[in-house]
Amino acid sequence: MNKTHVYLVPGLAAGPEIFENLNLSKEKYQLHYLEWKIPLAKQETIANYAMRMCEDIKEDNPVLIGVSFGGIMVQEMSKFVNTKQVIIISSIKKMDELPKKFKLAKITKTYKLFPTKVVSNFESFAHFFLGKSLKKRADIYKKYLSVRNELYLNWSIDNVLKWQQEKPIKNITHIHGTKDHIFPNKNIDNYIKIDGGTHIMILTKAKKISQIIDKTLTS
Repeated sequence: MNKTHVYLVPGLAAGPEIFENLNLSKEKYQLHYLEWKIPLAKQETIANYAMRMCEDIKEDNPVLIGVSFGGIMVQEMSKFVNTKQVIIISSIKKMDELPKKFKLAKITKTYKLFPTKVVSNFESFAHFFLGKSLKKRADIYKKYLSVRNELYLNWSIDNVLKWQQEKPIKNITHIHGTKDHIFPNKNIDNYIKIDGGTHIMILTKAKKISQIIDKTLTS
């Protein structure tokens, strides 16, 4: 039996660890975990970045799966490689699905005040601001938000807000939670609903998401 090659791209600042709870058949699927690259410069286009991400794809007609900003990235990558299917989770398919607060941040440029220095120096942030009572939560964020390069963080936030996709690409499946406060589902069209799913449901609703992925790829 030929396995389906699946390439997974995590969310903004996240590493492959966010996919650890997915349960996909090892007989049917060969999983490949892509990691974020440091942008060549703050002006690097998302298209050029996507082409560089595609350099790590070695098989023809793979499935691309992305979470949050990773969902945006796999859509950009699909413009440079032939894909069997594109699946996005907790993400958006077009710029109109961005919530108003993101659009306002783009216009006012308040997003440039986002404390990327705090994220890039997470250990100090956790020690001074979270305290011992929240150490467990800090450890969770430390584990999953492992990419803290300041250039990468600023570039990523900039490209989420400035993404210019007007229409959804073909052959895309969108899985989204009803309690996603980053990309509220009221702005989202044509998606598979996960009741109670938040923006981090790749961790908390992985069993249900795994079932949807398998059904999508075998139907």
